[in-house]
Amino acid sequence: MAARTFSALAPMLAFALPVLLAGCVGAPQPAPRPLRNATTWHPPAAPEGRMCLANLSRSYASFTPLPDQYYGAGCSAVGAVRLASLRSDGGILQLSNLGPVTCPLASTLSGWARFGVDRAAKSILGSPLVRIETMGSYSCRNVAGTSRLSAHASANAVDVSAFVLADGRRISVLHDWDSASPQVRAFLATIRDSACKRFGTVLSPEYNPAHRDHLHLEVGGMRPFCR
Repeated sequence: MAARTFSALAPMLAFALPVLLAGCVGAPQPAPRPLRNATTWHPPAAPEGRMCLANLSRSYASFTPLPDQYYGAGCSAVGAVRLASLRSDGGILQLSNLGPVTCPLASTLSGWARFGVDRAAKSILGSPLVRIETMGSYSCRNVAGTSRLSAHASANAVDVSAFVLADGRRISVLHDWDSASPQVRAFLATIRDSACKRFGTVLSPEYNPAHRDHLHLEVGGMRPFCR
């Protein structure tokens, strides 16, 4: 059942009634073996979990629900999905290098990609978005310099590194944050500000040198933080 997309599972879900600031930098830990790894996906018991999957399906995202994973040391990927693609106003948005993400993160990413990034690309740069490049999502690691687990350790954060437009341009955080082009700078600033309205924590190159090459986007947290 885990191999099916949610669109195939929606009828079953309807019948069944109808994620502290966490940075993304730190030494990655060796990939642990799951302590408890379900082999079959089951619909979430909590109403909010079912609702999140239903909302993600309505956004026309292509995704696969994943069995809950518990890795030990506090690391887990619970209520997670694997996103294959998202939807823009006019088509499909491809994703690269994205691992498991919790459903709330996937849903927030979907809205930001369509209403924040794609529309900003069209209005500021004159070309729609076709692909979002990432540096990954789940990773069992601490926030750099602390003993506190990163949001990546619970699949509640993603690092976005670049955006590819329909006209072939690739806008990267590393090379274009201080671009000579005012339009490119405005685009990156706009999508960062848009992310700050949706995610609990957003960290950009303006936060520290460790984020010079990506936007850290995270759901959850006790208070919003945007830099």
